[in-house]
Amino acid sequence: MAISTHSLNGRIALVTGAGVGIGRATALLLAQAGATVGIHYHTSKAGAEETLQAIEHLGGHAHLLPGDLTLETNADRVVDTLITKTGRLDILFNNAGSPIKMTPIEACSLDHWRRVFDVNVTSAFLVTRRAIPYLRASKNGSIINNLSLSVQTGGSGGGGVYAAAKGALQVMTRTLAKELAPHVRVNAIMPGVIATQHHEMFSTPAKMEDYKKQTPLARNGTADEVAQAVLFLASDASSFMTGAILDINGGRFLR
Repeated sequence: MAISTHSLNGRIALVTGAGVGIGRATALLLAQAGATVGIHYHTSKAGAEETLQAIEHLGGHAHLLPGDLTLETNADRVVDTLITKTGRLDILFNNAGSPIKMTPIEACSLDHWRRVFDVNVTSAFLVTRRAIPYLRASKNGSIINNLSLSVQTGGSGGGGVYAAAKGALQVMTRTLAKELAPHVRVNAIMPGVIATQHHEMFSTPAKMEDYKKQTPLARNGTADEVAQAVLFLASDASSFMTGAILDINGGRFLR
């Protein structure tokens, strides 16, 4: 009987938004599993450089890939640069995204609506579209999209636009799973409340404590725990999974 492992030896992974939080933790873990990692960043240059240094300190290999992925030329360049450096692509983790700011839909400007969708959906579309031929050429092609618990809750405190954008990304995940099968697997993670810079920006300490009370496991998650789920979906351990959405929320919907 074959035994699946989480080894990524010899594989090439692109992680968008890898300078902070979930992206950084995932880049490190994929490198520890043996992958060469493309570390994409836009505004978090210092964090991306720290990620690169940490991977190299572990004896791994990685490449820095700057760019605003909402621009088609930049998204294409990020993928093409990694291909030039490595010759292939096996794993794509579409992690980059942000609510930008919290605002009720009633008060949301059209410019803000478009910007949130560009940052969270258009960027993933552009990178994925460019990456598909290379992922098809891989015998282990895997795409993982980063969603949000807000898809299920509708968002809170003005997070509805962000929830709508992540909902679109959820549908795109399942569409791509059908379109790219059997050559590329496409799955997604749906993190709950994770203690990262994201929540430092958009949630008060009191709100973070309240989230713990709403969670059966009585705590918020960590970026490392989310990274473990991405590694699972990127590896042969999930070889018969496509179109799946993994909840990582400490049981938020059991109560």
